[in-house]
Amino acid sequence: MRMTLPIVMALLVVYVFWGGTYLAMKVAIETLPPFTMAGIRFLIAGVLVYVWQRVRGVEKPKAIHWKNTAIIGVIMLLGGNGSIVWAEQFVSSGIAAIVFATVPFWVALLSWLWQGDKRPNRMVFGGLALGIMGISFLVNNSVGEISNTTSQWFGYIALVIASLFWAVGALYSRVAKVPSSPFMAAALQMIAGGASCLLFGFTMGEWTQLDFSFVSIRSVIALGYLILFGSIIGFSAYIWLLKVADPILVTTNTYVNPVVAVMLGWILAGEQMTMNDALAAAIIILSVIIISKANNREVVMPPVEEKVANRYA
Repeated sequence: MRMTLPIVMALLVVYVFWGGTYLAMKVAIETLPPFTMAGIRFLIAGVLVYVWQRVRGVEKPKAIHWKNTAIIGVIMLLGGNGSIVWAEQFVSSGIAAIVFATVPFWVALLSWLWQGDKRPNRMVFGGLALGIMGISFLVNNSVGEISNTTSQWFGYIALVIASLFWAVGALYSRVAKVPSSPFMAAALQMIAGGASCLLFGFTMGEWTQLDFSFVSIRSVIALGYLILFGSIIGFSAYIWLLKVADPILVTTNTYVNPVVAVMLGWILAGEQMTMNDALAAAIIILSVIIISKANNREVVMPPVEEKVANRYA
């Protein structure tokens, strides 16, 4: 696969902006219930992108598009992102980003076992192993600084489940018929995912806990960041990448996001970065380079127009 400038720029957007969402989510749920906050985030972002696309003359989605994007949105945004937000009640934003970095492993494994893709080569497995090694360093460092309460272990479990949900949704989006416009597809997914988060939050009793008079300015600003940079820009870039690039390469963002999350925690929240953290960050970045090179060497992709015709309608 050829690494074009648009793909590189979209990867950087996902790496940086999504790296910042972990801290933003942590701040947002200081005074907002987790699933309700996630629902507001995605529903507003989805409606804005949908209106923008319709104004630009993008074709109105068909029923099959709504169905498939709803499935993807529920899996990735309720099951994936919703689980992350819930877990951040009990674990730090850096830990959340670190544990969620197991997504590429699930993608590599499920694309082979579920969708019949080629078995990942040794270089990919080596890159994944190296990334997991770096993640383990970060986890071990962080675990030493916090008490291992039962609620925190529930948070860890929720994060592992979130990574599995995200991988399943990412792989399903490869074969599902969705709008040819990746931005319209992202809009429909966010609308469905946001609505499902709000509904789930309602069933969890979150709405009875919500009092807007107690919502802090910090939480509102964090929510605004999540809507604009995390959802409208970041998620749209991610969906576009899934459309034109190999999913294993796309989900390497989960190796870079923890590094960004740790750095932002250090700069904005006063969290300290040790030498071990820096070493782990270097290992994670190296794993991204290895996986990228493995995909560039092994994956031969059809032209974008042919790929779109085959997978999107």
